[in-house]
Amino acid sequence: MSTDTDRRHHLDKALLLSAVTVVWNILEGLIATAAGVMAGSVALVGFGVDSFIETASGLVVGRRFFLERKGSSPVGAEILEKKAAKIAGALLLCLAAYIVIDAGRRLAGFGREAEKSWIGILLTVVSLVIMPLLGWSKLKTARALSSRALRADAYETITCAWLSLTTLVGLGLNATFGWSWADPLAACVLVPLIVREGLEGWRGEECHDDDEDCRH
Repeated sequence: MSTDTDRRHHLDKALLLSAVTVVWNILEGLIATAAGVMAGSVALVGFGVDSFIETASGLVVGRRFFLERKGSSPVGAEILEKKAAKIAGALLLCLAAYIVIDAGRRLAGFGREAEKSWIGILLTVVSLVIMPLLGWSKLKTARALSSRALRADAYETITCAWLSLTTLVGLGLNATFGWSWADPLAACVLVPLIVREGLEGWRGEECHDDDEDCRH
C-alpha cells in the first residue's frame, strides 16, 4: 500500500477501535454502576466510573481521527492530535486521583460492607477478555499513526483491564474471606503508571526513538 493509503487504513482501524470502546464502556459502565449501587460495592461503582472516563476518552480520540479521515489539513490534524492527547492525559490524571481518593476512603473503613455481586463478577470476567485485546490493538495502531492521543487512550483501556482484575479479585476475596482491603490496595499499584502516561499526554510529549510503544 502507498503511504497515504496505509495511513487511511490505520485511521479506519483507529475509528473502529474508538467506536468499540465507546459502545462497550457505556454498557459496562451502566451495568457496573447499577450492580455496585445494589450491592453496596464501592469497587464496582468505581469500576463503572472508570468505564465512563474511558467512554469520554474514546469519543475525544475518535473525533480527532474522524476529522482527519474527512480531510483535515496536516496542520489541523496535528493541532487536533495535541488537543486529543491533552484531554486524554487529563482524563488519565482524573482517573488516578479518583483511585487514590476512593481507595483511601475504602481502606479507612468508610461505607457499608459490600454484598456479593454475581453480576459484577461476570462483568469483570468478560471485561478481562475484551479490554486487553482492545488495548493492545490500540497500541499497535498508535505506533503506526505515531499518535500520542491514541497511545494515552490505549493505556486507559489497559488500565481498565487491570481494574477489572483488581475488582474481580476484590469481590472474590471479600465474598470468600471478608478481606475488603484487598481491592483498593491492588488498585493503588496502578497509580504510578496512570500518572506517568497522563502527564506525557497532557504535556504533548512526542514519541521517542527508545519508546517501544511509539515505534513504527
